[in-house]
Amino acid sequence: MGSFRIEGGNRLQGEIIPQGAKNEALQILCAVLLTDEEVVIHNVPDIRDVNKLIEILGNLGVKVNKLEKGSYSFKSDQLDLDYLESEKFKEEGSSLRGSIMIVGPLLSRFGKGFIPQPGGDKIGRRRLDTHFEGFIKLGATFRYNKEECFYGVEAPNGLKGTYMLLDQASVTGTANIVMAAVLAKGKTTIYNAACEPYLQQLSKMMVRMGANIMGIGSNLLVIEGVTVLKGCSHRVLPDMIEIGSWIGLAAMTRSDITIKNVSWENLGLIPDTFRKLGIIVEKVGDDIHIPIQESYEIQGYIDGSILTVSDATWPGFTPDLLSIVLVIATQAKGSVLIHQKMFESRLFFVDKLIDMGAKIILCDPHRATVIGHDFEYSLKATTMVSPDIRAGISLLIAALSAKGTSIIQNIEQIDRGYENIDERLRAIGAKITRLN
Repeated sequence: MGSFRIEGGNRLQGEIIPQGAKNEALQILCAVLLTDEEVVIHNVPDIRDVNKLIEILGNLGVKVNKLEKGSYSFKSDQLDLDYLESEKFKEEGSSLRGSIMIVGPLLSRFGKGFIPQPGGDKIGRRRLDTHFEGFIKLGATFRYNKEECFYGVEAPNGLKGTYMLLDQASVTGTANIVMAAVLAKGKTTIYNAACEPYLQQLSKMMVRMGANIMGIGSNLLVIEGVTVLKGCSHRVLPDMIEIGSWIGLAAMTRSDITIKNVSWENLGLIPDTFRKLGIIVEKVGDDIHIPIQESYEIQGYIDGSILTVSDATWPGFTPDLLSIVLVIATQAKGSVLIHQKMFESRLFFVDKLIDMGAKIILCDPHRATVIGHDFEYSLKATTMVSPDIRAGISLLIAALSAKGTSIIQNIEQIDRGYENIDERLRAIGAKITRLN
C-alpha cells in the first residue's frame, strides 16, 4: 500500500493544467462499443480507473491504439462477448464502478450485456436499480445471480423506444440508458434525466456518430432510434473536480496559482461557491487565477444566518467538491454548514481533520458545521488513511497547509482519480514524496 510523505506549511506558485475529466472519460470510453468504426478520443486522463476500463475494453476485443499521451483510437468490430461471462471479467469488472456503463451499448448493439456487482468508492450505497429499470422499460429481460453477484440483461429481438420517468437523476444511469436507446426502434423519452456537462458531452459525441438526441442539457431527453452509428473524434473536457481541488489548494496554502484552460462555461456554480467562502476567483480568458490571500471570510446570508453549502444534481453544486469546501472552511474566517445530501458516508473523514486541530462538529452522517481558524492556528501534521478519492485529495490539501510532516496512506484511492498528482504538485513547489 503506497503512501505520500508531505512537508506542509509551504506556499506554492505556478501554473497547473487540469487533466481530462475522469467521469466523462468513463462514459465516453463505453460509447466506443456502439459502432464498429474507429473512434478517436483526446485528453484521456492517465489514471487508474480509466486505465482499468481501457484494459477491460481490450480484453473484450476492442482494438485499442495509443496515438500519443492522452489520445487513443478504438475499434469495436470484432468483440469476444464470451469474455463477459468469464471469471476474469467478473474479477476485473467488480473492481471498477464505471464498468456498469458497458451494459447499455452492448445491450443496444448485440442484444445482451452482463456485469458483476461493481466496486469503487466506499461512500455509501449507489443503487443500480435506475440502470436496469431503464433497460427493462426498453424491452430487456433482467436476471441476477445472487451467489455470484452477477447481473445480466438480454433483448434478443432488439430494444423498443418508450417513455420513462427516472426515479433519480443518476448520471451513470442516464448515460447507460441513453446509450441503449440510441439504437432502439422508435422514440424514447427520458424525463428526470441527469444533465451534467459530461453527459452533454456524451450526447453530443453520439450525435456526431449519427444518433438523434433532442433536449441535450435539459432533464427531458427525446431520442429517435437509428439503425447504425459511425465513428467520430472527441475531446474530453477538463476535470471540474480537479479544478475545484486546485482552487482549494491555493486558498489553504495561501498561494498564487493559475489553473489553465478550465472550460469556464462548463463549471456551473463552482466559481461562485468558492467566492462565497471568501476566495478570490479571477477569470482570465479561459484560465482561473487565484492570487495570494492572507485571509478569506465566509459570506453569510442577507438575513445574517450561517452559510449552508449543499450538493444537488446538476446544475446544483457537485457532491464531489463538498469535501474540498469543508477543508477550506477550516481556515476561513467565519462558520459554514456543509450538507452532504446525496451520499451518507462522505463526511466521515472529518475525524482526521479534527485530529489535525480543525473545529468541526459532525452533526450526523450528512451534516457538519465548520468553525474556521482564520489562519490563527495551523493544522497539525499527522498520519492518516485515504478512504476514497475525494476525501483523499481533501486530506492531501490539509496536509500541504499543515506545519510539519504528514503521511497519507492508501494513496491508491487518490491515484484512481488524479493523474501523477505528486509530480504536478512538486512542479509548483510542494514538498511531497511517494513512498512504496
